[in-house]
Amino acid sequence: MERIADAFAWPFRDPDWLPKVLVMGLILLIPVVGAMAGLGWMLAALDRLRAGEERLPPANFRHLGRGFELFVVYLAYYLALLLVATLTYVPAVVILTSQSGDSPNGPLVGLGVALLVLTFSFLTLATLAMTFAMPALVLTFDEGGIGAGLRVNRVVRRALRTPVNTLIGGLMLIAAGIVGQLGLIVCLIGVAFTQVYALAMQAWIIRSYELGSAKVEET
Repeated sequence: MERIADAFAWPFRDPDWLPKVLVMGLILLIPVVGAMAGLGWMLAALDRLRAGEERLPPANFRHLGRGFELFVVYLAYYLALLLVATLTYVPAVVILTSQSGDSPNGPLVGLGVALLVLTFSFLTLATLAMTFAMPALVLTFDEGGIGAGLRVNRVVRRALRTPVNTLIGGLMLIAAGIVGQLGLIVCLIGVAFTQVYALAMQAWIIRSYELGSAKVEET
């Protein structure tokens, strides 16, 4: 993946980066709608990078439509993960609740705890897998809309086609996620502005993944 480290620097190449980040950060403070607009803004940044223009998109609600569609795709995946997790979480809660009296059954308590550990282990690994699959997921969605993004086999094939790029992209997205949370150190509101920076990073990472995958396919 070429120039992947530039993901940290490219937003600042836009001379108007500060007002754009500030306005977009305020938009992100709006529940749900802000998240949709942010995803659409990230896709618009990806389009600009494809066109060779290293400038952030305007900060407004015009990106809401595409962001809504990507939001639906993300929501479907995470709801599916939560649904699977409830298959072990609910029995665990039922078992542990029934054994909360004075004479709990040791094996049943152990089973309940084991199911809880299994639930949280699954959610951790599944969320991590989603992070590594995100570039493939976004590009697949970008090619064919919601329907394409929800085709799990297509996304997985794309991610496994270039495993090294998928690994590097996932690690960089984790770094972007950490950067996005840095605003919590200052104040709760500050995280909205660092999240905008993280979205710009995501656009660069996904574009680098796209270029890297294209080169691998050519060879």
